[in-house]
Amino acid sequence: MLHLASQSPRRRELLTQLGVAFRVVDVDVPERRAAQESPREYVSRVARDKARAGLAALAGDADARVLGADTEVVLDDEVFGKPCDAADAAAMLRRLSGRTHEVISSVWLIGAHTERNACCVSRVRFAALDEAAIAAYVATGESFGKAGAYAIQGHGAALVEHLEGSYSGVMGLPLFETARLLREAGVIG
Repeated sequence: MLHLASQSPRRRELLTQLGVAFRVVDVDVPERRAAQESPREYVSRVARDKARAGLAALAGDADARVLGADTEVVLDDEVFGKPCDAADAAAMLRRLSGRTHEVISSVWLIGAHTERNACCVSRVRFAALDEAAIAAYVATGESFGKAGAYAIQGHGAALVEHLEGSYSGVMGLPLFETARLLREAGVIG
């Protein structure tokens, strides 16, 4: 049985698009970047830690396979996590304004005898945003709980001037890479 180690409603929606049956397993994994850890290494480690924690929670199920994912916004080697408040969200959006940033999304599929992973890096260019546009977007409430303080699948789409890469990866689960992992593991045909 496939399990998704995520509390993200977006990841559940995206995984459902692949037509695979799954259950959600709740995990609590610290998301702190270690010194000297590159953004890509950090995102991969967090995704792997989520999948491993999910597998540990299902210790009685020898056939369990757990999918863990993490997605982060990166600008100038700085990882933008989720904003802690409106001022933090506005500060992130100011820094992203008129610039191209990366969105790194890593996925791990872990079972009792296997670990597979995939990584997707997308490039997103924001339009130049004035203070009124930033304040209006933050006021929607959409910034909260989102890496980089925006949701490309919502009102945040109007901030994006150009996307190179995976739309679903920017949302939080790159479907092409995830489907490939699941096919390689025999979870889907």
